[in-house]
Amino acid sequence: MKHFESNVQYIKYLVNKEVAYRFFQGTLVKGPFLERDIAEAIIPGPKASFRCCIYNERKIIEDRVHLILEPTKDNRVINVLDSACDECPLDRFVVSDSCRGCLGHKCQEVCPRGAISIVNHRAYINQELCIECGKCKQVCPFGAISEVMRPCMRACPVDAVKIDENRKAMIDHDKCISCGSCVHQCPFGAIVDKSYVMNILNLLRNSFNNTTYHVYAVVAPAIASQFGDVKVGQVFSGIKELGFYDVVEAAIAGDMVALAETEEFAETIEEKKWKTTSCCPAFVEYVRRNHPELMDHVSTVVSPMIAMGRALQAKDPLAKVVFIGPCTAKKVEVKQPEVKGAVEHVMTFEELRSLLDAKGVDLAKEPEIAAGEPSSYGRIFARTGGVAESVRRVAKLEGVEVEINPVRCNGIDECIRALKLASFGKLDGNLIEGMVCKGGCTNGAASIFHDTRGIQRVNDFSREALTDDPTEGIRGYDMEAFSMEREFENLKK
Repeated sequence: MKHFESNVQYIKYLVNKEVAYRFFQGTLVKGPFLERDIAEAIIPGPKASFRCCIYNERKIIEDRVHLILEPTKDNRVINVLDSACDECPLDRFVVSDSCRGCLGHKCQEVCPRGAISIVNHRAYINQELCIECGKCKQVCPFGAISEVMRPCMRACPVDAVKIDENRKAMIDHDKCISCGSCVHQCPFGAIVDKSYVMNILNLLRNSFNNTTYHVYAVVAPAIASQFGDVKVGQVFSGIKELGFYDVVEAAIAGDMVALAETEEFAETIEEKKWKTTSCCPAFVEYVRRNHPELMDHVSTVVSPMIAMGRALQAKDPLAKVVFIGPCTAKKVEVKQPEVKGAVEHVMTFEELRSLLDAKGVDLAKEPEIAAGEPSSYGRIFARTGGVAESVRRVAKLEGVEVEINPVRCNGIDECIRALKLASFGKLDGNLIEGMVCKGGCTNGAASIFHDTRGIQRVNDFSREALTDDPTEGIRGYDMEAFSMEREFENLKK
């Protein structure tokens, strides 16, 4: 448990590790009892540790294994594991002592299931009938109906987590931005992000030691916040031990994006009046789904992940890219038609930890290796304010005379507020840096650790860079050989 914040993370780790271990050993043979065998190996019994009995626990493990071995066919990343959902037996809406027993009875009239009755001149909610729609709370003139939200619903910033008729959680995929906040906050681990672990393992195996094609690992700069007991260079070395042809810092593409963002900003700000960054896929998806009329203000520069994928493919025709980071929304981004093909699959930091241990890689014994030489500014893309600081740095170096006045949004709530102000022409700035996760990527939903030390570690890693000039960070890559643009084709259609 020392590597994790909670038992939920630990269970996920054990499942991924056992699957990967069997893969590496050549014993992961599909059959009718494979999932049960893995579940029994993880939950040997006889006593239960996190549910009522070992049989319930094993069922949850089996379902988790099934989702790894046979991921859902659609591109939806956030899903509910029904067997793990506790149905949270909370009475979400209850009548408080503030109820005056008024004559209006609006709460009773608006209830679609007839769950509200009047008893002794006070409203009463029959929890067996209540579907938690919240309409009674909305119409009560005294505010006498209080609400206790489930952790998954409270965590969702866009109201995409709903409750079905069986009181199980469900995802409204028309609203979901795949930020993974519900995945991180669900105390039962019932909401899961789609796994591409098997895809990645098969990609590595089928390369035949990188002779048929070259599998590159592109690692997000937030990696500096995750393995505090070893050097980042040792982590890069450990990743290469998994079978990758080479390991590359995504921070190099951060430098690329900073250059492209600055150029686009200078060329379009007079017309647009204000712009937003486009590095955070959950932020872009929020704008796309909730404020499509504002998409014209979103930068058309690709994210560092996509930029690095395209750059490697331009440099090496045999390149196939796997991105390793803390973000669940990246798993959606790689499938979007306007950027599809740049990156094969996404692996989270949680999944990386599992694979390293399954392979028997001891990071403390690994030598330090470099994964490129990005600038210090490319590395601070991992925390709030980093993108804005990088763009301003490039503008200064390039002699851009246009004033760049950034608004750094630390979390989705600040993003929503900034977009509203901008839409009314009241934004105190002209460049919105949109980061859905508070603190930035260091606090991504699929991070192993979420704490303030992560930002400090990213800053320390940034100071180890050999240059603070983003134009030097991209040396070795021909920027004319690939595109840094995306067109948001879905929106145009």
